[in-house]
Amino acid sequence: MREKLVVGNWKMHGNRDQVNRLVEEIIAGAAETESKVEIGICPTYIHLEQAAKLLIAANIGISLGAQNVCFAEQGAFTGEVAAAMLAELGVTFVIVGHSERREIFGETNELIAAKFKVVQAHNMVPILCIGESLEQREQGATEQVVISQLDAVIGDVGLPSLHDAVIAYEPIWAIGTGKTATPEQAQEVHWTIRDHLARQDAAVAAAVRILYGGSVKSSNARELFNQADIDGGLVGGASLEAEEFLSICKSAD
Repeated sequence: MREKLVVGNWKMHGNRDQVNRLVEEIIAGAAETESKVEIGICPTYIHLEQAAKLLIAANIGISLGAQNVCFAEQGAFTGEVAAAMLAELGVTFVIVGHSERREIFGETNELIAAKFKVVQAHNMVPILCIGESLEQREQGATEQVVISQLDAVIGDVGLPSLHDAVIAYEPIWAIGTGKTATPEQAQEVHWTIRDHLARQDAAVAAAVRILYGGSVKSSNARELFNQADIDGGLVGGASLEAEEFLSICKSAD
């Protein structure tokens, strides 16, 4: 049985006071429950060390994640952050290929595959984001898009690498738009991803966790997480409110 995972992606939000309050509230809420769901939080780079200290002091098993990473180990890459630097801070998860990185910053499948590889080289877990735009969905190209994004990584790092990774399906048309895929729509794509993997390696397909990342809220989380191939959520805006985020986490029980 795959353990459910809920990860909060804070994107470019927060200051020191807000991060202190949010982390402490999440720690307190998690300590009061007997939830068996794995929880992760992804603050900005600048707040990673601050969050790490709070999580280490609490010692209740909440994982620290980063929102991005450089493909290179070190060197003249102004403004970038290396995987070794993240690992040194105790980072467990690293998001790679988020739709905002693809859409706004032009990250290619090849670059994302390189980031995936460097994350695993430093014993961290990549959360590989894949998903289609509204135009692509309306054209009936959802399966083609998500599988091509997935295969670009598989072709570079090999299928067995997914055994120690997480996939996040994030329909771009449902992020920050107020639209949400129905549980049935989300499950259909999750099943497509898992079936594609199963045709190549049944063990990897059975083990890999596939999160839903399209505007998860407390109001829709339980129904989404009850789907057979949805193993939790990559949560955006709703993760910035501790009560809402914790409610989503509890929905994964």
